[in-house]
Amino acid sequence: YLQGNVTFSCSEPQIVPITFVSARRSYLLLPGTPQIDGLSVSFQFRTWNKDGLLLFTELSENSGRLLVYLHSGKLTLLIQKETDNPVEISEGTNLHDGLWHSLNINARRHRITLTLDNNAATASHATTVSRIYSGNSYYFGGCPDNFTDSQCLNPITAFQGCMRLIFIDNQPKDLVLVQQGSLGNFSDLHIDLCGIKDRCLPNYCEHGGKCSQSWTTFYCDCNDTGYMGATCHNSIYEQSCEAYRHQGKTSGFFYIDSDGSGPLGPLRVFCNITEDKIWTAVQHNNTGLTRVQGADPEKLYTMSFNYNSSAEQLEAMINSAEYCEQEAAYHCKKSRLLNTPNGMPFAWWVGRANEKHLYWGGSLPGIQQCACGLEESCLDMRYFCNCDADREEWTNDTGLLAFKDHLPVTQIVITDTNRSNSEAAWKIGPLRCYGDRQFWNAASFNTEASYLHFPTFHAEVSADISFFFKTTAISGVFLENLGIKDFIRVEISSPKEITFSIDVGNGPIGATVQSPTPLNDNQWHYVRAERNLKQTSLQVDSLPKKVLEAPAEGHFRLQLNSQLFVGGTASRQKGFLGCIRSLHLNGQKLDLEERAKMTPGVKPGCPGHCSSYGNLCHNGGKCVEKYNGYSCDCTNSAYEGPFCKEEVSALFEAGTSITYVFQEPYPVTKNASTSSSAIYADAVMSKENIAFSFLTAHTPSLLLYINTYFHEYLAVILSKNGNLQVRYKLSKDGLLIFTIDSGNFANRELHHVKINREGRELIIQVDQVLKLKHNFSEIDFKAIKSLTLGKVTDGLSLDPEVSKANAYGFTGCLSSVQYNHIAPLKAALRHPSVAPVTVKGSLTESSCASIMEADVNTVTTIYSSSDPFGKRDEREPLTNAVRSDSAVIGGVIAVVIFIIFCIIAIMSRFLYQHKQAHRSSQTKEKEYPENLESSFKADIDLQNTVSECKREYFI
Repeated sequence: YLQGNVTFSCSEPQIVPITFVSARRSYLLLPGTPQIDGLSVSFQFRTWNKDGLLLFTELSENSGRLLVYLHSGKLTLLIQKETDNPVEISEGTNLHDGLWHSLNINARRHRITLTLDNNAATASHATTVSRIYSGNSYYFGGCPDNFTDSQCLNPITAFQGCMRLIFIDNQPKDLVLVQQGSLGNFSDLHIDLCGIKDRCLPNYCEHGGKCSQSWTTFYCDCNDTGYMGATCHNSIYEQSCEAYRHQGKTSGFFYIDSDGSGPLGPLRVFCNITEDKIWTAVQHNNTGLTRVQGADPEKLYTMSFNYNSSAEQLEAMINSAEYCEQEAAYHCKKSRLLNTPNGMPFAWWVGRANEKHLYWGGSLPGIQQCACGLEESCLDMRYFCNCDADREEWTNDTGLLAFKDHLPVTQIVITDTNRSNSEAAWKIGPLRCYGDRQFWNAASFNTEASYLHFPTFHAEVSADISFFFKTTAISGVFLENLGIKDFIRVEISSPKEITFSIDVGNGPIGATVQSPTPLNDNQWHYVRAERNLKQTSLQVDSLPKKVLEAPAEGHFRLQLNSQLFVGGTASRQKGFLGCIRSLHLNGQKLDLEERAKMTPGVKPGCPGHCSSYGNLCHNGGKCVEKYNGYSCDCTNSAYEGPFCKEEVSALFEAGTSITYVFQEPYPVTKNASTSSSAIYADAVMSKENIAFSFLTAHTPSLLLYINTYFHEYLAVILSKNGNLQVRYKLSKDGLLIFTIDSGNFANRELHHVKINREGRELIIQVDQVLKLKHNFSEIDFKAIKSLTLGKVTDGLSLDPEVSKANAYGFTGCLSSVQYNHIAPLKAALRHPSVAPVTVKGSLTESSCASIMEADVNTVTTIYSSSDPFGKRDEREPLTNAVRSDSAVIGGVIAVVIFIIFCIIAIMSRFLYQHKQAHRSSQTKEKEYPENLESSFKADIDLQNTVSECKREYFI
């Protein structure tokens, strides 16, 4: 027996982490146990880098080299032998996630096993031809600089991260001994410390951006966020439809981000960019006519509206607009709406902030009335709404809700449709707004000492500043905000340089953009400065952006405490002379005009927008200066739209003719409104500037014909073979024919023709290509009488070729016809009552570009509308909407029958019976389908139908 004291000591291996600091020089060398049959290595690692060498060893007995490395976040074990094929095992994904992962490598004889994160169920195995032996030396993390390829292989970059619990041949390695120099060797390591930093906690990627990181920095994935930039700070969308219009966009659906880089997400809207007022429409889930029955005060009817957006998004859009409205319509039959001003309302609507409102469309907040009450036009003057008269026939109260602070309508409640023969139908239109209060919000700084001041700009982690400016000064500070040591400043430092300076405690840095041309040219220029944890950047107009990378370490919070100075500075530097507009800081709009009203030396607004944006008015459109912005006057242009770029075109049939007559006095429409198409003519034309586009498949064709009082003419025809001919008949030079034979122009494609004569020189261009030049001996195209598009129907004596083409007229599409400053096609379509223009035959407005691929042999009516929801004018009275063509047809037939009845007395009885039979069939035609809206319309039009039948009978 053993006598005495026995002591057992059991201890876990000491967990001593190490940090591989350098991506080039860090490594850890540990000895192995050579000549042992097999190999066993295990350790734990943690990293943010996708790539890096974890382990290398030269195996004993010339059995090859063993490498373990990360590539794109995936672990790979590779055994290379000179005689055998390499053996490779790959395992895991996303192992650069900053978490601890364990790795076990075991080899016995010809079999090697790789186990990741102690998951034996997913262990990977491989076999080799040769036996595997342990190595003499194990390199973790990298290789020494002085090693050759034969001594240590580093197929990727060195490892940056942490390791711990290293076992070689089942023996733990004491890293404290390594630190003391008694075991192995190392370079650029931190022992007894895991210095890895989680740069995604907190997550500085904004607006839902996904954060990832490397050893030194973090990255933001902004996909599907609607934002862009190093930290997903900047919205990819404009802040309003006005901004899209300014980019030259046409009507359509867009996303707008009312607060830019602020917390609110983008909102999908329809931008109606067809006139000077740019309308923004947001649809909700129920804009149709909705029927209501069976509601009373105990059983309320309610309908809530969903705009597919948050209340904050809608509120931001409404607050940014100049004007907003929603149409509210209530059709009633013995269903009261609001009651008397002192009585409890029978219906109401709920708006912003969940507030109940007791006024109806067309009235004012706080007044329990409808539009007819204010206008004193109600059916019963004892009530303030038509519906409150409680009649048993259909009537309605319809108007606009236009008090912005109450919009949008979020719910409607109805309580009076449960009595006998009681019924109602309501309709709430989409939310519609126009104008951007901020886009043209500007201030003029008249002295260098003048400035505007605002509250402190709080932007500790990220800041963006954007604005437009124009100046003639050589330098000046746009804005500045100071802290104790920190500051932020944007200035024009020289006529060709804009500088963005900032200090967050690491010393001042400045990003400067240099322009090849002076920026003090009194034109609008755009500036956007941004600072975040990754970079500082400055953008000026469309010049290359200047970007400065932020340091990985050091101070990063911007600490400001003074007021924000705009147009001047608190540090006594030179102030700004000129105009600043549309100033945004982190998506927030600064009202420069309102602050300028109370500040000496600063005036609200800024003139001269046309000097910068006049070139956006195309095709002869004239830029018109406005207090807030500009508009394009398309009066003298053959085009229309906000930028005079939208074609005015129409489909012609063979007999269609548009004749514009030139007459004295020369200004034909002196007293006409400016919206008429600027029609006037000169007695003697020293030049012709003709432009038009056409599309056809027919030859011969007469496109355009101009004649004078002296029997001279200019004709543009397509000959039988499709060639284009320009024919001048002059009194002195006789007939001159210019033929463009570069192809068949009747090929169902759109062609553009320009004919310019200045004095004796004639230039003809087709499809933007110069086709012909000619110099007349002498020309005097006098006393122009008329201009005809299509078939000439005035009995003029035409030469044989023109007459042959005129016999067929023109079948196809003509677009944007311009003769000097006259637009005859536009005059015929837009101002036929004030312009001296006559239209014969069928003329249908269309778009040549949209039917280029269509068959133009058959003239097809194409309707275009700016209404995104495919509806007619929603304000059309409902009683008019149900009138059918059958009533008109019946009226015509009734007149014919009545005339026959008077002339042929013998057949009066037969014709009377025939008429009665017709009226009976007409009544059947008048019946509506048994759907909700149609049947409702039939009910309310019953009285009108009876009265109409009576009128038809007595015609």
